[in-house]
Amino acid sequence: MIKRYTRPRMGGLWTDATKYSIWLEVELCAGEGWAQIGRIPKIAAKRMRKNARFDPRRIAEIEEKTRHDVVAFVANVGESLGKDAGYFHFGLTSSDVLDTALAVQLSRAGQLILEQFKPLKQLLRRLAKKYRRTPIAGRSHGVFAEPTALGLKFALWYTDLMRSERRLQTAFENVAVGKISGSVGNFANIDPRIEKFVCHKLGLRPAPISTQIVQRDRHAELAAAIALCGSCLEKMALEIRLLHRTEVGEIGEGFAPGQRGSSSMPHKKNPIKCEQVSGIARLLRAYSMVAMENIPLWHERDISHSSAERVILPDSTILLDYLLAMFTDVVKNLRIDPTRMKDNLRRFGGPLYSQRLLTALAEKIGSRDRAYEMVQPLALRAAETGVDLQAEAISDRQIAEYLSTKEISDCFDDAVYFKNVDLIIERALVADGR
Repeated sequence: MIKRYTRPRMGGLWTDATKYSIWLEVELCAGEGWAQIGRIPKIAAKRMRKNARFDPRRIAEIEEKTRHDVVAFVANVGESLGKDAGYFHFGLTSSDVLDTALAVQLSRAGQLILEQFKPLKQLLRRLAKKYRRTPIAGRSHGVFAEPTALGLKFALWYTDLMRSERRLQTAFENVAVGKISGSVGNFANIDPRIEKFVCHKLGLRPAPISTQIVQRDRHAELAAAIALCGSCLEKMALEIRLLHRTEVGEIGEGFAPGQRGSSSMPHKKNPIKCEQVSGIARLLRAYSMVAMENIPLWHERDISHSSAERVILPDSTILLDYLLAMFTDVVKNLRIDPTRMKDNLRRFGGPLYSQRLLTALAEKIGSRDRAYEMVQPLALRAAETGVDLQAEAISDRQIAEYLSTKEISDCFDDAVYFKNVDLIIERALVADGR
């Protein structure tokens, strides 16, 4: 069974009951704002605060007839208010409620998502420090390149995560705006002081200007930040998947007692969680494109964005919350095999050290091209046949004319690849995401 990582409080944030409770709070705050400026009786605002109720089933029943969710909500709440019902939804248009409440939901979702970064960052910091002296084959184009430090991978991921966190913080701040400005945003039927009052009560900023709605580039920015974070997590998950492969075997996704990797092959230990990260990241990227399409609307508003947002905003926040929790679990339970890493470095005769040999020879000869011509055949033979490159270089008469046995052996010393690792890791771990 796949462990469920989505916390109930994130899923619960997007239920109808939670949505209606936030709509109600927007409406009640508006009533209190009207009372504060003397437009409705203060006692009426107090009674509405005390008596207002809603029933999701009754709202659904009314909506079957009205075909309008806010109208159905207002009608249902009005049934609990008696003579004060006339003050409920006073001067408001539907989007005053919808967009302001959505900003509250997204702000709360942001708090939950941003909480997820701390444990994952702590894990990556710890791994970066622990494995700062652990050699691993660096690869480019999927092919052996040069030795490097495993800790650098984790330090790199840490900085990726820091940037994602900063982008999300900014995006959640930019979407935390409300609007109580009426049907076309000109405050024709409502006082601007009500907007200021409601937004202050709800922990939002008033949009400096709006149409019937808050402008959707704010939501698109958030969807893009979520997609970028998902893609960064996928990058890390993909690296684990590549190192998990049987022929590599340097890092592996954890395998729980009793877990089965295949219904037919008992030997299988598959990186299923990392593959799930990759799949879900694709959804987040697709949702960000939908959010971009929601920016251009007709005149002061149409509702082409609305149906899409009811899917992409709950889904993207829930899925990112899920990904962060799941990937934290993956990192916590990584299987790391330093012995296999060391074996792989020497497995094909040490061709990863060819640049060191090339550089040393070029210094002596004074011609890099000539040195390259001398080293390349030996390096390719080592890579293709597994013969030892160091031994080949020592026995090569041309190279021996310029380099002593010790000078050649020094080219295969791992120390040079670690001389700046402490500096890099220290620099990375104090990064603030820039």
